[in-house]
Amino acid sequence: MDVFELTRALIDIESVTNNEERIGNALYVYLSQLAVEHGGFVERIEVEPRRFNIFAQWGAPLVVTLSTHMDTVPPYIASREDEEFIWGRGACDTKGIIAAMLTAVEGMLRAGERGFGVLFVVGEERNSAGAYKAATEPRGSQYLINGEPTENQLALGSKGALRYEVYATGTMAHSAYPELGDSAIHKLIDVLADIRKIQLPVDPLLGPSTLNIGTLSGGRAPNVIADEAKADIMIRLVGDSTETKAALQRAVEGRAELREIIEIPALRLNAVDGMPSTVVAFTTDIPAFDGKWGEPFLIGPGTIHVAHTLEERVPKAQLLEAVEI
Repeated sequence: MDVFELTRALIDIESVTNNEERIGNALYVYLSQLAVEHGGFVERIEVEPRRFNIFAQWGAPLVVTLSTHMDTVPPYIASREDEEFIWGRGACDTKGIIAAMLTAVEGMLRAGERGFGVLFVVGEERNSAGAYKAATEPRGSQYLINGEPTENQLALGSKGALRYEVYATGTMAHSAYPELGDSAIHKLIDVLADIRKIQLPVDPLLGPSTLNIGTLSGGRAPNVIADEAKADIMIRLVGDSTETKAALQRAVEGRAELREIIEIPALRLNAVDGMPSTVVAFTTDIPAFDGKWGEPFLIGPGTIHVAHTLEERVPKAQLLEAVEI
Protein backbone atom coordinates (compact mmCIF):
# COMPACT_ATOMS: atom_id res chain seq x y z
CA MET A 1 0.00 0.00 0.00
CA ASP A 2 1.11 3.56 -0.60
CA VAL A 3 1.08 6.06 2.26
CA PHE A 4 -2.48 7.22 1.48
CA GLU A 5 -3.90 3.67 1.33
CA LEU A 6 -2.04 2.72 4.50
CA THR A 7 -3.32 5.80 6.36
CA ARG A 8 -6.91 4.91 5.49
CA ALA A 9 -6.43 1.24 6.40
CA LEU A 10 -5.08 2.21 9.84
CA ILE A 11 -7.85 4.77 10.46
CA ASP A 12 -10.44 2.08 9.71
CA ILE A 13 -9.12 -0.05 12.60
CA GLU A 14 -10.83 1.41 15.69
CA SER A 15 -8.23 1.87 18.43
CA VAL A 16 -9.67 4.14 21.10
CA THR A 17 -7.47 4.03 24.23
CA ASN A 18 -7.67 0.64 26.00
CA ASN A 19 -8.80 -0.99 22.74
CA GLU A 20 -5.50 -1.07 20.85
CA GLU A 21 -5.27 -4.85 20.41
CA ARG A 22 -6.55 -5.00 16.81
CA ILE A 23 -4.28 -2.28 15.48
CA GLY A 24 -1.35 -3.74 17.42
CA ASN A 25 -1.92 -7.11 15.76
CA ALA A 26 -2.28 -5.50 12.32
CA LEU A 27 1.01 -3.62 12.74
CA TYR A 28 2.70 -6.78 14.01
CA VAL A 29 1.69 -8.63 10.84
CA TYR A 30 2.75 -5.73 8.61
CA LEU A 31 6.15 -5.38 10.28
CA SER A 32 6.69 -9.14 10.40
CA GLN A 33 6.66 -9.22 6.61
CA LEU A 34 9.24 -6.44 6.47
CA ALA A 35 11.32 -8.25 9.08
CA VAL A 36 11.32 -11.47 7.02
CA GLU A 37 12.15 -9.67 3.77
CA HIS A 38 14.94 -7.49 5.17
CA GLY A 39 16.51 -9.42 8.03
CA GLY A 40 14.91 -7.67 10.98
CA PHE A 41 12.78 -8.74 13.91
CA VAL A 42 9.51 -7.63 15.46
CA GLU A 43 8.01 -8.22 18.90
CA ARG A 44 5.04 -7.44 21.08
CA ILE A 45 5.92 -5.86 24.44
CA GLU A 46 3.06 -6.46 26.88
CA VAL A 47 1.86 -3.44 28.83
CA GLU A 48 -1.35 -4.94 30.23
CA PRO A 49 -3.44 -7.97 29.26
CA ARG A 50 -4.48 -7.51 25.59
CA ARG A 51 -2.51 -4.25 25.38
CA PHE A 52 1.02 -4.23 24.00
CA ASN A 53 3.60 -2.05 22.31
CA ILE A 54 5.08 -3.07 18.96
CA PHE A 55 8.85 -2.84 18.39
CA ALA A 56 10.78 -3.75 15.24
CA GLN A 57 14.47 -3.32 14.42
CA TRP A 58 16.74 -3.73 11.42
CA GLY A 59 20.49 -3.88 11.98
CA ALA A 60 22.62 -2.92 14.96
CA PRO A 61 23.48 -0.80 16.78
CA LEU A 62 20.09 0.90 17.07
CA VAL A 63 20.77 4.53 16.18
CA VAL A 64 17.31 5.97 15.49
CA THR A 65 13.86 4.85 16.64
CA LEU A 66 10.73 6.19 14.97
CA SER A 67 7.91 6.19 17.51
CA THR A 68 4.32 7.29 17.99
CA HIS A 69 1.15 6.02 19.64
CA MET A 70 -1.50 3.64 18.31
CA ASP A 71 -4.44 4.80 20.41
CA THR A 72 -6.93 7.54 19.57
CA VAL A 73 -9.53 9.56 21.43
CA PRO A 74 -13.24 8.71 20.94
CA PRO A 75 -15.46 8.67 19.00
CA TYR A 76 -14.39 6.39 16.17
CA ILE A 77 -14.75 8.00 12.73
CA ALA A 78 -14.18 5.93 9.57
CA SER A 79 -11.83 7.16 6.86
CA ARG A 80 -12.65 9.10 3.72
CA GLU A 81 -10.57 11.19 1.36
CA ASP A 82 -10.78 13.98 -1.14
CA GLU A 83 -8.19 15.51 -3.43
CA GLU A 84 -6.39 17.33 -0.61
CA PHE A 85 -7.02 15.47 2.67
CA ILE A 86 -7.52 12.10 4.31
CA TRP A 87 -10.20 12.34 7.00
CA GLY A 88 -11.15 10.23 10.02
CA ARG A 89 -10.28 9.55 13.64
CA GLY A 90 -6.53 9.40 13.95
CA ALA A 91 -5.86 10.88 10.51
CA CYS A 92 -3.27 13.24 12.01
CA ASP A 93 -3.19 11.90 15.60
CA THR A 94 -1.55 9.56 14.69
CA LYS A 95 -2.54 7.01 12.00
CA GLY A 96 -1.14 9.17 9.19
CA ILE A 97 2.11 9.49 11.12
CA ILE A 98 2.36 5.70 11.51
CA ALA A 99 1.74 5.30 7.78
CA ALA A 100 4.42 7.87 6.94
CA MET A 101 6.90 6.16 9.26
CA LEU A 102 6.21 2.72 7.77
CA THR A 103 6.48 4.04 4.22
CA ALA A 104 9.79 5.69 5.10
CA VAL A 105 11.00 2.43 6.68
CA GLU A 106 10.20 0.49 3.52
CA GLY A 107 12.09 3.02 1.42
CA MET A 108 15.12 2.96 3.71
CA LEU A 109 15.20 -0.85 3.73
CA ARG A 110 15.08 -1.00 -0.07
CA ALA A 111 17.99 1.48 -0.11
CA GLY A 112 20.04 -0.79 2.16
CA GLU A 113 19.85 1.39 5.28
CA ARG A 114 20.07 -0.34 8.66
CA GLY A 115 20.50 0.57 12.33
CA PHE A 116 16.98 1.86 12.93
CA GLY A 117 13.71 0.69 14.42
CA VAL A 118 10.09 1.58 15.05
CA LEU A 119 8.22 1.62 18.36
CA PHE A 120 4.45 2.01 18.44
CA VAL A 121 2.95 2.39 21.93
CA VAL A 122 -0.43 2.25 23.63
CA GLY A 123 -2.14 4.70 25.93
CA GLU A 124 -0.71 8.10 25.01
CA GLU A 125 -4.13 9.73 24.96
CA ARG A 126 -4.80 8.75 28.58
CA ASN A 127 -1.70 8.15 30.71
CA SER A 128 1.26 7.20 28.47
CA ALA A 129 1.17 3.63 29.79
CA GLY A 130 3.00 2.26 26.76
CA ALA A 131 5.79 4.82 26.89
CA TYR A 132 6.31 4.29 30.62
CA LYS A 133 6.59 0.54 29.95
CA ALA A 134 9.03 1.11 27.08
CA ALA A 135 11.21 3.24 29.38
CA THR A 136 11.75 0.16 31.54
CA GLU A 137 12.99 -1.86 28.54
CA PRO A 138 15.37 0.40 26.53
CA ARG A 139 17.19 -1.04 23.52
CA GLY A 140 20.12 1.34 23.27
CA SER A 141 18.64 3.77 20.76
CA GLN A 142 20.60 7.02 20.42
CA TYR A 143 17.74 9.15 19.03
CA LEU A 144 13.96 9.02 19.32
CA ILE A 145 11.83 10.66 16.62
CA ASN A 146 8.44 11.06 18.29
CA GLY A 147 5.53 11.57 15.90
CA GLU A 148 2.83 14.10 16.68
CA PRO A 149 1.08 16.59 14.38
CA THR A 150 3.40 19.62 14.08
CA GLU A 151 2.80 20.38 10.37
CA ASN A 152 6.21 18.78 9.72
CA GLN A 153 8.01 21.42 11.74
CA LEU A 154 10.46 20.40 14.45
CA ALA A 155 9.00 21.31 17.86
CA LEU A 156 11.49 23.12 20.09
CA GLY A 157 9.27 22.76 23.13
CA SER A 158 5.95 21.45 24.35
CA LYS A 159 3.81 22.29 27.35
CA GLY A 160 3.34 19.84 30.18
CA ALA A 161 0.12 18.79 31.86
CA LEU A 162 -1.20 18.77 35.41
CA ARG A 163 -4.51 16.99 35.91
CA TYR A 164 -6.65 17.03 39.07
CA GLU A 165 -10.01 15.84 40.25
CA VAL A 166 -11.69 18.46 42.44
CA TYR A 167 -14.08 16.69 44.81
CA ALA A 168 -16.66 18.31 47.08
CA THR A 169 -19.02 16.72 49.59
CA GLY A 170 -22.20 17.97 51.26
CA THR A 171 -25.39 16.85 52.95
CA MET A 172 -28.56 15.73 51.17
CA ALA A 173 -31.85 17.43 51.92
CA HIS A 174 -35.16 18.22 50.25
CA SER A 175 -34.58 21.12 47.87
CA ALA A 176 -37.60 22.94 49.35
CA TYR A 177 -35.61 23.22 52.60
CA PRO A 178 -32.02 24.00 51.50
CA GLU A 179 -31.16 25.18 55.01
CA LEU A 180 -31.35 21.53 56.12
CA GLY A 181 -28.63 20.43 53.70
CA ASP A 182 -25.25 21.49 52.36
CA SER A 183 -24.87 21.56 48.59
CA ALA A 184 -21.66 19.99 47.25
CA ILE A 185 -22.44 21.43 43.83
CA HIS A 186 -22.64 24.98 45.16
CA LYS A 187 -19.32 24.49 46.96
CA LEU A 188 -17.71 23.11 43.84
CA ILE A 189 -18.96 25.96 41.66
CA ASP A 190 -17.52 28.51 44.10
CA VAL A 191 -14.20 26.64 44.24
CA LEU A 192 -13.95 26.43 40.45
CA ALA A 193 -14.70 30.14 40.15
CA ASP A 194 -11.75 30.85 42.46
CA ILE A 195 -9.53 28.40 40.57
CA ARG A 196 -10.27 30.26 37.35
CA LYS A 197 -8.99 33.48 38.95
CA ILE A 198 -5.52 32.03 39.61
CA GLN A 199 -2.78 33.92 37.79
CA LEU A 200 -0.92 31.24 35.86
CA PRO A 201 2.71 31.69 34.74
CA VAL A 202 3.93 32.71 31.29
CA ASP A 203 7.12 31.36 29.68
CA PRO A 204 9.09 33.27 26.99
CA LEU A 205 9.30 30.17 24.76
CA LEU A 206 6.17 28.16 25.57
CA GLY A 207 3.79 31.06 26.24
CA PRO A 208 1.03 31.12 28.88
CA SER A 209 0.02 28.28 31.14
CA THR A 210 -3.69 27.56 30.60
CA LEU A 211 -6.52 25.95 32.58
CA ASN A 212 -9.44 23.86 31.35
CA ILE A 213 -12.37 22.57 33.40
CA GLY A 214 -13.07 19.47 31.34
CA THR A 215 -15.90 17.69 33.16
CA LEU A 216 -18.50 18.44 35.85
CA SER A 217 -20.69 15.87 37.58
CA GLY A 218 -22.65 15.49 40.79
CA GLY A 219 -25.96 15.46 42.54
CA ARG A 220 -28.87 13.02 42.68
CA ALA A 221 -31.91 14.79 41.29
CA PRO A 222 -33.20 18.34 40.66
CA ASN A 223 -35.17 18.29 43.91
CA VAL A 224 -32.35 16.97 46.12
CA ILE A 225 -29.56 19.03 47.67
CA ALA A 226 -26.37 17.48 46.26
CA ASP A 227 -24.18 15.51 48.64
CA GLU A 228 -21.26 15.12 46.22
CA ALA A 229 -19.83 16.75 43.12
CA LYS A 230 -16.66 16.39 41.06
CA ALA A 231 -14.80 18.25 38.35
CA ASP A 232 -11.80 17.27 36.22
CA ILE A 233 -9.36 20.07 35.49
CA MET A 234 -6.27 20.17 33.28
CA ILE A 235 -3.52 22.78 33.45
CA ARG A 236 -0.99 23.09 30.63
CA LEU A 237 2.33 23.65 32.37
CA VAL A 238 5.10 25.88 31.00
CA GLY A 239 7.60 25.38 33.82
CA ASP A 240 7.91 24.32 37.44
CA SER A 241 4.52 23.44 38.93
CA THR A 242 5.23 24.28 42.60
CA GLU A 243 3.56 27.68 42.72
CA THR A 244 0.59 26.54 40.63
CA LYS A 245 -0.03 23.60 42.96
CA ALA A 246 0.16 25.88 46.01
CA ALA A 247 -2.34 28.30 44.45
CA LEU A 248 -4.75 25.46 43.74
CA GLN A 249 -4.53 24.27 47.34
CA ARG A 250 -5.29 27.77 48.60
CA ALA A 251 -8.31 28.01 46.27
CA VAL A 252 -9.92 24.80 47.55
CA GLU A 253 -8.87 24.94 51.20
CA GLY A 254 -11.64 23.91 53.57
CA ARG A 255 -14.21 23.51 50.80
CA ALA A 256 -13.08 20.69 48.53
CA GLU A 257 -10.40 18.05 48.00
CA LEU A 258 -7.76 18.08 45.27
CA ARG A 259 -6.79 14.66 43.91
CA GLU A 260 -3.75 14.77 41.65
CA ILE A 261 -4.11 12.34 38.73
CA ILE A 262 -1.01 12.94 36.63
CA GLU A 263 1.76 15.48 36.08
CA ILE A 264 3.83 15.65 32.90
CA PRO A 265 6.56 18.31 32.83
CA ALA A 266 7.04 20.93 30.12
CA LEU A 267 9.78 20.16 27.61
CA ARG A 268 12.57 21.98 25.82
CA LEU A 269 13.90 20.18 22.74
CA ASN A 270 16.83 20.72 20.42
CA ALA A 271 16.83 22.17 16.92
CA VAL A 272 18.32 20.66 13.77
CA ASP A 273 20.09 22.97 11.33
CA GLY A 274 18.04 23.71 8.26
CA MET A 275 14.73 22.41 9.61
CA PRO A 276 11.81 24.77 10.27
CA SER A 277 10.73 24.81 13.91
CA THR A 278 7.71 25.56 16.07
CA VAL A 279 6.48 25.37 19.67
CA VAL A 280 3.44 23.27 20.63
CA ALA A 281 1.02 23.48 23.55
CA PHE A 282 0.09 19.80 23.75
CA THR A 283 1.70 17.03 25.79
CA THR A 284 3.45 13.97 24.38
CA ASP A 285 4.93 10.61 25.38
CA ILE A 286 8.44 12.09 25.42
CA PRO A 287 8.58 12.77 29.19
CA ALA A 288 7.40 9.20 29.89
CA PHE A 289 10.29 7.81 27.82
CA ASP A 290 12.61 9.68 30.25
CA GLY A 291 15.46 9.75 27.74
CA LYS A 292 15.79 5.95 27.80
CA TRP A 293 15.25 5.68 24.04
CA GLY A 294 17.70 8.42 23.12
CA GLU A 295 17.65 12.16 22.54
CA PRO A 296 14.07 13.07 21.55
CA PHE A 297 12.85 15.07 18.58
CA LEU A 298 9.18 15.89 17.96
CA ILE A 299 7.73 16.16 14.44
CA GLY A 300 4.91 14.90 12.23
CA PRO A 301 2.37 15.75 9.52
CA GLY A 302 -0.97 17.41 10.23
CA THR A 303 -2.10 20.09 12.64
CA ILE A 304 -3.14 19.60 16.25
CA HIS A 305 -5.92 22.16 15.66
CA VAL A 306 -8.11 19.48 14.05
CA ALA A 307 -6.99 16.54 16.22
CA HIS A 308 -9.64 15.36 18.73
CA THR A 309 -12.37 16.97 16.58
CA LEU A 310 -15.08 15.63 14.26
CA GLU A 311 -13.18 17.28 11.38
CA GLU A 312 -9.86 15.48 11.95
CA ARG A 313 -7.84 15.25 8.75
CA VAL A 314 -4.29 15.23 7.42
CA PRO A 315 -3.06 16.92 4.22
CA LYS A 316 -1.87 14.41 1.65
CA ALA A 317 1.01 16.71 0.71
CA GLN A 318 2.25 16.68 4.31
CA LEU A 319 2.11 12.87 4.43
CA LEU A 320 4.38 12.70 1.39
CA GLU A 321 6.68 15.34 2.87
CA ALA A 322 6.85 13.43 6.18
CA VAL A 323 8.02 10.27 4.39
CA GLU A 324 10.96 12.20 2.93
CA ILE A 325 11.76 13.88 6.28
